[in-house]
Amino acid sequence: MPREIRLNAFDMACVGHIQHGMWTHPRDRSTDYRRLDYWTGLARTLERGLFDGLFLADVVGLYDVLGGSPDAAIRHAVQVPLLDPMLVVPAMAAVTRHLGFGVTVNLTYEAPALFARRFSTLDHLTDGRIGWNIVTGYLDSAARAMGLPAQLAHDARYEAAEQFMATAYALWEGSWAGDAVQADRATGVYADPLKVRAIRSGGIEAIHLCEPSPQRTPVLYQAGASDRGRDFAARHAECVFLNPSSPANVARMVADLRAKAAPRPLRIFVGATLILGRTEAEAEGLLAEYRDHASITGALAHAAASLGIDFDRFGMDEPIAASGSNAISSNVEAMARVFGPGWTKRHLIDQFILGSRQKPMVGTPDAIAEQLIGFAEATDVDGFNLSRTVMPECIEAVADLLVPALQARGAYKTAYAPGTYREKLFGAGPLLAAPHPAAAARG
Repeated sequence: MPREIRLNAFDMACVGHIQHGMWTHPRDRSTDYRRLDYWTGLARTLERGLFDGLFLADVVGLYDVLGGSPDAAIRHAVQVPLLDPMLVVPAMAAVTRHLGFGVTVNLTYEAPALFARRFSTLDHLTDGRIGWNIVTGYLDSAARAMGLPAQLAHDARYEAAEQFMATAYALWEGSWAGDAVQADRATGVYADPLKVRAIRSGGIEAIHLCEPSPQRTPVLYQAGASDRGRDFAARHAECVFLNPSSPANVARMVADLRAKAAPRPLRIFVGATLILGRTEAEAEGLLAEYRDHASITGALAHAAASLGIDFDRFGMDEPIAASGSNAISSNVEAMARVFGPGWTKRHLIDQFILGSRQKPMVGTPDAIAEQLIGFAEATDVDGFNLSRTVMPECIEAVADLLVPALQARGAYKTAYAPGTYREKLFGAGPLLAAPHPAAAARG
């Protein structure tokens, strides 16, 4: 039997996320992102498709590297305007019972005590279905928005993150004992103060404002693919998100991550974009239709920010000088692997099939199911983060066409497992166990 494939939807509380320009398609509804029913409808569809989770990306700055201006990003809705992803989760949780929610929050600009309270609140309100995608940021515009001249250097951001994680674990795991809450109506004692303590970590002294939530620490995602990022993921992450690349390269990173994290288990997801048709002709027709709406300028604005390279400074066939970037270093390394030395803007634009660097898989449900199963077996990944194209039809196609094809091959669940997000993903208890550092912080 093939391994079980796990699926997350990969989305963002904005008009344009990964595939830029798709919002201009007449059937696309992503401009309704400001409406709660847009998000509750998405959540219901994902749960119908037995998705493990909705992975919500986020940034706290604008993409202003291309041409030294945010104009292209603003004009083409490249992840701006953008809502706070945490605020749409309770509405989605209210209309679902099992779907998990992985929310990106940049720890660099957070106060640990308030941050920890927000995640504990969501863990309570979702009955233990919340996860956190740990990021340290990569935009100078975000640093300026927080009153800083520029962001920290790449490795320095990870060093600061280690202290933040220690403080967050202490708040979630160590401030309240598991039996601190008594809720004794007869004695009038809600919680025993002898079992609640202030934690001292990272320069703060605080009692966590929330009583223990179902998972205490949320399910921990991390998407850093650099050497430093993989070291951080191996220590902290439970789930890792990798950008798509060749099976050999993904397999190499997966093996490295699993070896570094051992004996802890990891769930590893790789990004994918799917175009599904009931026939090959229908799928190819959708590809051509969608491609007519792709925004090359939007894709360049996004790539410029994530690579830290202003492509307006280069001619179409002029070799790109990418040294010294302080953005996402693994993205820069990936460009060199894909294109080799001396790659150009033309090389990059040729990849923008649907307004992004992510090439879509195109085909029937049976063909796509076989591709996903084959990729998972060749690379040892657990599943896929599926980025949207035209909403909501792209997600409905997965739920209604691809999922049955995977189930017919014994490669997809037919019902949700019970319990919290962590229990569904790993089949163990709701709390992090040793040797994870969060377990050591538990009071």
